[in-house]
Amino acid sequence: MAETVLTETTFHSLDLPDELLRGLDEAKFTHCTPIQELALPPSLRGEDVAGQAQTGTGKSAAFLLAAMTRLLRNPVVEQHAGQPRALILAPTRELAIQIHRDATELGKYSGLRLVLAYGGTGYHEQREAITAGCDILIGTPGRMIDYYKQGVFHLNAIEVIVLDEADRMFDLGFIKDIRYVLRRLPPPSERLSMLFSATMSLRVSELAYEHMNSPQTLAVEADKITADRVRQMVYHTAMEEKLPLLIGLLQHQDSRRSIIFVNTKRVADRLHSYLAGNDIQSAVLSGDVPQTKRQTLLLRFQRGELPVLVATDVAARGLHIPDVSHVFNYDLPQDAEDYVHRIGRTARLGNAGDAISFACEEYAYSLPDIERFIGHKIQVMPINNEQLVKPKPPVRMERRPRPSGGGRGRQDGGGRRRRRNA
Repeated sequence: MAETVLTETTFHSLDLPDELLRGLDEAKFTHCTPIQELALPPSLRGEDVAGQAQTGTGKSAAFLLAAMTRLLRNPVVEQHAGQPRALILAPTRELAIQIHRDATELGKYSGLRLVLAYGGTGYHEQREAITAGCDILIGTPGRMIDYYKQGVFHLNAIEVIVLDEADRMFDLGFIKDIRYVLRRLPPPSERLSMLFSATMSLRVSELAYEHMNSPQTLAVEADKITADRVRQMVYHTAMEEKLPLLIGLLQHQDSRRSIIFVNTKRVADRLHSYLAGNDIQSAVLSGDVPQTKRQTLLLRFQRGELPVLVATDVAARGLHIPDVSHVFNYDLPQDAEDYVHRIGRTARLGNAGDAISFACEEYAYSLPDIERFIGHKIQVMPINNEQLVKPKPPVRMERRPRPSGGGRGRQDGGGRRRRRNA
């Protein structure tokens, strides 16, 4: 963790079990981030927490340490299979996988059993793992409710419930699923409830107060929505200038690890073809990419083997990818909150990064709403002829097959899939 976003509070100064401190020491985590400093003391005392913080500020560690501490300090004499003690819900598969990865690292010496459940793959394997028994069940709402309705696990023994990226739950249409789960848990007074989100809207606050036990509302830099170290700029481009400008910027900047956001899969595929034709290695990350391939692409991107990802908003939240140098909004998002989450992929944990947006005729109308939401004007950059590169012809790409099975639900123009088994 970068020193610039750490507080003076050390993890050893908190009331954490030795097993967790050992995991923290091995991971070289010494000092709390601001949201951890705010959230851990009350949650360790058993008080409910509703926390708001920018993406990439350590929210996962905050709720994982509190949940694991609760379970370790209150061991059960006999635990029945199919009765997890903690439930952590995330809106996307990628975020659930990241939380599980963090939990494995922090809880390495805890002895707590973790199971991960999400849609798109491993249906029977995940079911068997839950049936075998676990302490902490991490996953997405659709797959969780599927297993619950089949009686694979029960909720009567839940001592901790965590909702991560709660506002995204609303965006993806999961709120009925969330309420279904919350109404079947033990009463709020008998469990620890934690809710975290990058933005805290009125509807999220209402959810917290309806299903939590007088939660403490915490916020880090609530008046500054976007990260200080993100250098934001916008180019006012004609439609025909977008591709030449993007290729020119990629070729002439040190954009060693870049994410290019678009609003539709059709544009993502077209852009991928043109990048290949111009000797820029990239891959597409959208809703119809199979889960196994998606994880392989993300791993290659994290390792630096793949310099560019072209993504729809399926990748805008929950991905902890270090050292992303540039985020390009090839298409400005139609939702101002999506802009915040997109650019939050860079400048994480104290690092610097660039967020470059193209305001074309089709999406420029979103710019005033975005600037109003973030509270300031985005610097306008001039376009010069040197930046506009004449693109080489695109490379014809093999058409991706439509997913079969497990792909229930509708998909909007932004590549986001609303499905029961997300």
